[in-house]
Amino acid sequence: MLSFTSWGVFQKNRTKPFYRPLLTEKNKFLRFLKIILWLLLVFSWLVQSAMGEPIFLTSRKGVSFQVNKIADGLGVPWGMVFISPDQILFTERKGKIGILVPASGEVIRISGGPKVMHSGQGGLLDVAVPPDYAPGDWIYFTYSKELRGKGVTALARARRDGNRLITLHDLLVTRSESSTSRHFGSRIAFDGAGHLFFSVGDRGVRPNAQNLTTHAGSILRLGLNGSIPEDNPFVHQGNTLSEIWSYGHRNPQGIFYDMERKRLWAIEHGPRGGDEINLILPGLNYGWPVISYGKEYWGPFQVGEGTEKEGMEQPVKFYVPSIAPGSLILYSGKAFPAWKGNLFAGALILTHLNRVELDHAGRAVAEERLLEALGERIRALVESPEGWLYLSTDSGRILRLRPVGNN
Repeated sequence: MLSFTSWGVFQKNRTKPFYRPLLTEKNKFLRFLKIILWLLLVFSWLVQSAMGEPIFLTSRKGVSFQVNKIADGLGVPWGMVFISPDQILFTERKGKIGILVPASGEVIRISGGPKVMHSGQGGLLDVAVPPDYAPGDWIYFTYSKELRGKGVTALARARRDGNRLITLHDLLVTRSESSTSRHFGSRIAFDGAGHLFFSVGDRGVRPNAQNLTTHAGSILRLGLNGSIPEDNPFVHQGNTLSEIWSYGHRNPQGIFYDMERKRLWAIEHGPRGGDEINLILPGLNYGWPVISYGKEYWGPFQVGEGTEKEGMEQPVKFYVPSIAPGSLILYSGKAFPAWKGNLFAGALILTHLNRVELDHAGRAVAEERLLEALGERIRALVESPEGWLYLSTDSGRILRLRPVGNN
């Protein structure tokens, strides 16, 4: 017969082999579960990083899309261009240059950019590369440059060597001197046939736009090395500047060359109303400041002589009130087939993404205003190889618009 003490020892010894394996297995399971949860969190974070922080998802006219934040905390990202399928080279108006990796949001800083006159609307402006760009090729910039105490718009190019620019030099320092700090332009476009276009604003001096002895208020055309093409419309014509392709512009901050139809598009700021989209043809006069759909800032009076005059072009579309357009692209339709061939412009004052439908003749037939809920001044636009839209905001963000579901 077992004593009370012996019975307690017996019970203790009897339970050891039964409970210990269960507790060990339970602990192993809990550790395994923790590892799985941790891996799921890491995977979710990696996916979130690749997708970007979601801002919102919506559907407009049968097209569903989401907007993700890819980067923030930048200055004013003024120009953007893809230099590889997974790298965006961008400029900031204060003069900084960076490379954004959209998959991770990483920003790599690039040194060696031009010395800019950062004042008012001036600074480091556009960045662009030709359609056949390969690593080591020329990268093109426009910027405001100080010259004899005044500001001018300049076109420069450089090559990239790792995280710095080398062999930087000006191709054209335009004749656009002004003591004002506004209306520098400037965007760059390539025609794929050895030429580039870039825009220069009237520099806040209205008569400049009708004066062919200044580059101000014009769209210019050059060879890729800065040479003047012999078929430019004002070559060898007295005192006129041979770089000029079109004139009568106020402040074009968006130009885009349609490779398929061989068309050059531009969008420019009007005064109080009268922003314009124009189809740019060589040698033509687009009217500013003689004709305009805008009014004076100081009162309810029409700018110039009216809205039409013989020998001056009419816009494809004008905006009253002004949207303040900061960029322009023509969309390929890769990711959003319903938007193929549409023009997109970033709106600064009315804070939206402006979409304009064109017919086959290049007439504007419809307009839609997207992303108004963001309340952001949308500056630069660029299309990715997949057909996604990347846009920058004056608040220092770079966002991505991509499709959801089947468009």
